[in-house]
Amino acid sequence: MRVPLSWLREYVDLPETETGRDVQAKLISAGLEVETVEQLGADLKGPLVVGQVATIEELTDFKKPIRFCTVDVGQANGTGEPQEIICGARNFAVGDKVVVALPGAVLPGDFQIAERKTYGRMSRGMICSSDELNMGDDGTKGIIVLPPETEIGKDAVELLELVDEVLDIAVTPDRGYCLSLRGVARETAIAYGLPLRDPALIDVPGPNAYGYPVRISDPVGCDRFTARTVTGLSAEARSPIWLQRRLQKVGMRPISLAVDVTNYVMMELGQPLHAYDRGLVQGTIGVRRAEAGEKLITLDGVERTLDAEDLVITDDRGPIGLAGVMGGANTEIADLPQALDSARAGGTPIAVENATADVVIEAAHFDAVSIARTARRHKLSSEASRRFERGVDPQAAAAAAQRTVDLLVLLAGGTAEAGVTEVLAPSAPRTITIPADHPDKVAGVAYGRETVVRRLQEVGCDVYGQDELIVTVPSWRPDLTDPNDLAEEVIRLEGYENLPSTLPKPPAGLGLTDRQRLHRRVGRALAGAGYVEALNYPFIGEQVFDQLGLEADDPARRVVKLSNPLSDEEPALRTSLLAGLLAALRRNDGRGSHDLALFESGLVFRPREEQRVAAVLPVDGRPTDEELAELNAALPDQPRHIAVVLAGAREQAGWWGKGRPADWADAVEAARSVAREAGAELVIRKGQYGPWHPGRCAELVVTVDGAERVVGHAGELHPRVVKALGLPARTCAMEIDLDAVEAAGDATTAAPRISTFPVATQDVALVVDAFVPAVDVEAALRDGAGELLESIRLFDVYENAEQLGEGRKSLAYALRFRASDRTLTVDEASAARDAAVALAGERVGAELRS
Repeated sequence: MRVPLSWLREYVDLPETETGRDVQAKLISAGLEVETVEQLGADLKGPLVVGQVATIEELTDFKKPIRFCTVDVGQANGTGEPQEIICGARNFAVGDKVVVALPGAVLPGDFQIAERKTYGRMSRGMICSSDELNMGDDGTKGIIVLPPETEIGKDAVELLELVDEVLDIAVTPDRGYCLSLRGVARETAIAYGLPLRDPALIDVPGPNAYGYPVRISDPVGCDRFTARTVTGLSAEARSPIWLQRRLQKVGMRPISLAVDVTNYVMMELGQPLHAYDRGLVQGTIGVRRAEAGEKLITLDGVERTLDAEDLVITDDRGPIGLAGVMGGANTEIADLPQALDSARAGGTPIAVENATADVVIEAAHFDAVSIARTARRHKLSSEASRRFERGVDPQAAAAAAQRTVDLLVLLAGGTAEAGVTEVLAPSAPRTITIPADHPDKVAGVAYGRETVVRRLQEVGCDVYGQDELIVTVPSWRPDLTDPNDLAEEVIRLEGYENLPSTLPKPPAGLGLTDRQRLHRRVGRALAGAGYVEALNYPFIGEQVFDQLGLEADDPARRVVKLSNPLSDEEPALRTSLLAGLLAALRRNDGRGSHDLALFESGLVFRPREEQRVAAVLPVDGRPTDEELAELNAALPDQPRHIAVVLAGAREQAGWWGKGRPADWADAVEAARSVAREAGAELVIRKGQYGPWHPGRCAELVVTVDGAERVVGHAGELHPRVVKALGLPARTCAMEIDLDAVEAAGDATTAAPRISTFPVATQDVALVVDAFVPAVDVEAALRDGAGELLESIRLFDVYENAEQLGEGRKSLAYALRFRASDRTLTVDEASAARDAAVALAGERVGAELRS
């Protein structure tokens, strides 16, 4: 909400020395979010005067139309002679009053005006547009044309109110009353302790039987409808300068007199209004729910298909407006002055007899939820819907209608008809009972009853009672519904900055759980290995499963869908971390970071086989353990996974060496790091799943409760997946179920054991078929070597068809033997090695390489 300080002063007698910054500080202290104070005209310097176009000469020797004008500025130039000015705009004619910047003037943006020769003529000034004066949109996109009665030579800075301060307030949803000058003025008056001149306190005639007929079929959606009629509007009446300038300062574009007046009153009182061309309304005005499939062309020219929940304004033909959002084009007011301005710019003017002369004014109160849903359903947010969504004062409707009628009579020479229509649904004021010391207890400050009563009265409440206060809430504050709301009003007006600062004393904690410690250890291990943690949103679109190459019956395709997703493109909760991580990798690669290693630890969501509906828990006490268990049973399974993705160089090249690219082995090593931190034994096998390359995919297996369980996969992604997701070539990834790895591990930290006996090392090279996994050979060697084997390491893989034979490979292992109670002899170590080789020969057909 933009609030010009000059307009605000009409309702509150602020000290002359108060600036916009001072008012900003006061309103922020009272709880309003005043984001900025715009200094209009701060960089503007005269002379800026009113002139009358005397002559126009069209210069046709140039690529674009240029006009050489003489403009009478009176004695403002010191000579009384017409001012010669070059201008390219075409929306003005001889005799029009315009704004002239004379040499020496400085316009916004430090644009200095001086005499200069251009287009072969001497130009001594500039004829100004609203954009050049930073006035805002006036709808013409051209030169400012002033009313004919404007005095020549008059100071245009004062005339157009170009110097002002505008407060820009971010109005929160509970403060809808501050979407008006009336509401902001009330807060300002309270902050300064000054009286408020309420613009809604005007004489309003009572309803009678002569008003325009109105029928309300849905009193829940519309509980108040006021209609007034004004006839005989002058076809040539324009909005005066002061009215246009106030609308521009609050961020609205002047359109036509009738529309400008309704917008002005809306900004002044906070009550949205609508003006119908009476000659285009057929029969009784009605309010009802739309029939599904009905059509309405709104004022923005869009044909909209209505929903059965939409609240509409109708006449005998059908809908003529979307209630509380936007009017319909079939009753739009035709404005002659606007059409004449359009004609100047090359448009076609309307005939004088077709200009609107009689209007029906609507001032109604609509249900906030209904209007909010309609605006979102049609993606049509308007100034009216913004106010109705946040709550409009229902008692202001009659005053707003009367104010609109008064302005139309004053500015357009109209006549207010005696008929007044006011349809009301029965309602009673809302009262709240609150202990007088309740704000004291909430804030921890002894305010006292008198302070509480005074502050509540300042916001418009009627207060009765002593120890128990009966508070009648004002009609413009629908957000005040319970004692805590009233306590908040007292606290904010007394000043949040005056609340004492008391630090809580937390009880001694039990520290981190074993699970939390594991998560931190795993994160530190991966960070130490060069991975960067990336946190992604847990939302996905189901099309990503096709991009990842998952089978149609893959369990990961079963998702939990959100009823109110943030994005329609990502309506489901993730079943894998890879989608978000790979998107982060692609985004960073696209921004020039090509050597990437990312990891993420987070929950994935798997729907249960049995779908349950969660019970609504009580709010008046702690739920029972059974209720909590039932609630948890209705939630999806949420195991914690950890995943890594790699691309580009794993080791950089330099004087120390050539470096190397990231490959599948790095992804497998990341899985080993996770298992080591959990104290779990991880078995690496050849595997094939989803997005991974079938020849470069490792299956990750642990043993839980005596049974083997596949907990993840690691390796290089399939080229089809890389292409579908737009990833760098040879991208690698790993994802593992951290909860399952934790269950398979032993969190007990074992101290390292240092033996006093020497190690015996034996190397063996075994020839096996090329399709035999190295992990199977290693398992056979480990089992055959027995208890003396301390460690085993594969240090070489060799393939040569001439030496080994077609389809054969050589695997070289380093075996370390050690006994805990003696020094091993060569024979003991050799015997253990031979036993290992023999078992490998039996299991996988391994032969000792000669």
